[in-house]
Amino acid sequence: AEKHAGMSCVAVSMDDIQFEEPARVGQIITIKAKVNRAFRTSMEVGIKVTVQDVLTNVEKTVSVAYATYVAKPAGDRKAELEPVKLLSAEDHLEHSLAVERRRIRLGYLQVFQNLMQEGNKQDSFEEEGAVSTEFTHVQSTELVLPPHANHHGNTFGGQIMAWMETVARISASRLCRANPVLKSVNMFKFWGPSFVGDRLVFNAIVNNTFQSSVEVGVRVEAYDCEEWTKDQPRHISSAFLIFRAVGDKGEPIPLPRVRP
Repeated sequence: AEKHAGMSCVAVSMDDIQFEEPARVGQIITIKAKVNRAFRTSMEVGIKVTVQDVLTNVEKTVSVAYATYVAKPAGDRKAELEPVKLLSAEDHLEHSLAVERRRIRLGYLQVFQNLMQEGNKQDSFEEEGAVSTEFTHVQSTELVLPPHANHHGNTFGGQIMAWMETVARISASRLCRANPVLKSVNMFKFWGPSFVGDRLVFNAIVNNTFQSSVEVGVRVEAYDCEEWTKDQPRHISSAFLIFRAVGDKGEPIPLPRVRP
């Protein structure tokens, strides 16, 4: 993103990420990224991750994702991004699709907010054997150190996602009683930045189960030293992580229903 913009850029969101294949210790991971389309101050970056087995040379796609970055010029300089140069048929296709993906992104949040308002009702829930969602609540606190931040001093989005996955996996495992497998990360959005020295508090809880899969919601709040003493958190990120419950042989494990 910064190579295209010629200025500092920050990540603001990731589209839903689907994991098609696992990447294991000893395998080679290749990550390719390119700007698909530049708008006035933001751009879509396409990311493709593949994994190659060193013994068989078989290469498989782990994930394809799309990130949105915003240009942040220094001083009084105004951000005005140059159009992307299209060199191949694939470039032209991704350039066209980027407009549709942007339209979906902008409508996605409004649809979700409407659903939240409509669904904000406490209905009675009775099901024998259901597990209270409170049993799955997990909280973790992390201190942002220099290795966790980029060259601007902002916490790496990937580092935040990794911490989110850890706390979400622990939450899911309380229902699975097995090792849950991450299948997707949905609606991963940054509402604000965090910096070196911040304390990040992660809260995860199971929202619902679906046969052998489970959705875990994670909310991330940041505090600097003053905010920590005054208990004034900044909501910086949220996401929904979908896990599959599988046994030792990869067979799906049925999950109990949860009681909100």
